[in-house]
Amino acid sequence: MRAYCIQTAGPGDLDEARALMLDTVYRDFGTGYVPRWHGDIIDPAAAYLIPDRHTLLVALDSDGEVVATGALDSRGPLHPPNPRHVAERYPSGQTAQLRRVYVRREHRRRGLARRLVADLLAFAAADGGYRSVYLHTDPSVEGAEGFWRSIGTVVHDEREDADGVNGVVHFDVPLDALLGVPQSTAPAPHFIGR
Repeated sequence: MRAYCIQTAGPGDLDEARALMLDTVYRDFGTGYVPRWHGDIIDPAAAYLIPDRHTLLVALDSDGEVVATGALDSRGPLHPPNPRHVAERYPSGQTAQLRRVYVRREHRRRGLARRLVADLLAFAAADGGYRSVYLHTDPSVEGAEGFWRSIGTVVHDEREDADGVNGVVHFDVPLDALLGVPQSTAPAPHFIGR
């Protein structure tokens, strides 16, 4: 059995978290780093550690290495590139956007993403100012669409659009979607087994 520690990221976790995120956009997404989409990856401290209503969580393995990330911020989706009705439904300041829920391939299928999302939803609920939770995902990434469908509701599938340019799927996630999943007491670490 493998143990993992889920905690709020600190300055000492940022290099490994950034490396994991960059590996994901290069290996899983195949896009590589695109500044207009991935600026938060380069400076996660400014994106997630400094703003009060934002957070970045990391999962550490038993060797203390970052093997998963999950983030939340108060920025709603922008139009463009997202559909106008999606941007209007999820305004910045009122929307908790889930971001960067990435798990290294060799650590997948162990409940890490679900635990990270449970903690992110608890963070959003505790804030008190979020009216909705939003995310979008690339359905070409193995397991991503199925995972998010198990938690949220599709509000727009760009694969059904006439141009289908981006092909991403947009989701609404209830704040209580993972109420039964144990949550950490971040920033204090907590360990989970496989």
